[in-house]
Amino acid sequence: MSEIRYYKGVHRVRVATQSEAYFIVEALEDFEDQNDDKRVQVKKGDRRIVPVETLFKRKTLPPMVKEHAYELKMEKKLMQLLTSEKPRDNKPSNIET
Repeated sequence: MSEIRYYKGVHRVRVATQSEAYFIVEALEDFEDQNDDKRVQVKKGDRRIVPVETLFKRKTLPPMVKEHAYELKMEKKLMQLLTSEKPRDNKPSNIET
């Protein structure tokens, strides 16, 4: 197959074989990776089994981590409330007794 892809959008690898969920890739450069919370040095020419979603056709940086959608929505509502709320008088209205 020998297609060039980018592992995690950063490291150049060559695809050796492909299945539905995984690729077997050969590293074209040295890099450091994490495997089961351990740092692993990957050397040029090493072969690895990687999930499909970790390979990209172009060199890109991974997307920024977004805040939780609910938190963003509530923050937006709070800002709208604060900007639209007018100061109120705490004086009782004209009530005759």
